[in-house]
Amino acid sequence: MYTRSMRISALGLIGLVLAGCSVISIDLTPRIRPLQEQTVEGQGYAKILLMDLSGFLDEEGASPAVAIGAQPPRVPTLVRIREELKKAAADDRVRALVLRINSPGGTVTASDIISREIEGFKANKRVPVVAVMMDVAASGGYYVALGADTIIAHPTTVTGSIGVIMITVNAQGLLEKIGVSASAIKSGPRKDMGSPFRHLTDEERAIFQSVIDELQNRFVAKVAERRNLPIAKARQIADGRIYTAEQAAQNGLIDQIGYVDDAIRAAKRAAGVGEAQVIVYHRPREYRATYYARADASAPRLDTALTQFALLLGGTGPRFLYLWWP
Repeated sequence: MYTRSMRISALGLIGLVLAGCSVISIDLTPRIRPLQEQTVEGQGYAKILLMDLSGFLDEEGASPAVAIGAQPPRVPTLVRIREELKKAAADDRVRALVLRINSPGGTVTASDIISREIEGFKANKRVPVVAVMMDVAASGGYYVALGADTIIAHPTTVTGSIGVIMITVNAQGLLEKIGVSASAIKSGPRKDMGSPFRHLTDEERAIFQSVIDELQNRFVAKVAERRNLPIAKARQIADGRIYTAEQAAQNGLIDQIGYVDDAIRAAKRAAGVGEAQVIVYHRPREYRATYYARADASAPRLDTALTQFALLLGGTGPRFLYLWWP
C-alpha cells in the first residue's frame, strides 16, 4: 500500500533531484515571433506598407497596470516601428509608406525618435510617405505626421494640441495630514526640484518653464518648416488648442480631408504606380484581415484613465510630454 509517509518521501526525493539539476531550466515566457507579411488589399508587383502608430508614445512601451486575462508579450512601439521600417527597407517592391496615426502623443523623446525613424526611412529608401489621421492625431501624434510628404485627416479627426506639458503631483499637504514627512539629502538646493514631497519654488518653476519653452520652440520650428508656414503663423496656432479636420486644413496643418483609401490612392500617385498590394506586417496569430485592423490593439483595461495617470507619474518623476491629455 502507498502510505502517506511514502508519498512524503517521494516528494522529498523529487525536490532533492530537481534542486540538484542546476542545468535544467523551464522557461514558460511566450516568445515574440518575427514579423510576417500579409496582403490586405490590392494586387500587382509594387507594395505599399501600411503601418500603425497608436496609443501613448513612450520609450518603454509599458504594459497596462491592470489587464484581464493572459496577455501576449507586448513589443514597445519604438522597437516595432524600427523593425517594420527595416523590413520594408530591405524589400525593393515596397514603393510607399502609409502611416496610420491614432495617438494623443506621448513623451517628447519618443515622438522625436519616431519622427526621425520615419524621415530616415523616407530619405534612404526614397519612397513617398503619406500620414492618415484617424480619431486623434494630436501633439506628439501630429509631430510624427510632420515627417510625411502628405497629411490626410479623417473628417472627424481631432488634431493639433501643438505644445509641451509637464505633469507632476504635490503630495506634501496630504503627507502632513497623516503625520508623514520626507527629507532629501542633496548636493544642491535644486537637486530634488519637481519632487512630489514639496512645493516648487518660483525659481524652480521658471527653470522648468525654460525647458518647456525650448522644447516648444523645437516643435513650432518643425511645424513652420514642414508645413511651409511663417514662423509667426506657426506660433499663433501652436497655443495648445485642438483642431477639427476642417480647422486644421484652414490653418495649413494638413493637406487633405479623406479616408484610408484616399491615403492609399495618394501613395500610389506619389509612387507612380497604377496598382499595388497594400501590405501589413504582423506577428503570428494577430488578426490583420483588412487595413482597418490595428497592429497594436490595446489589451483590455480597467479604468484606463487612472492607468495612464499612474504610468505618467509612477517612479520616473516629472516628464516632458508632447501630449494632449485633458
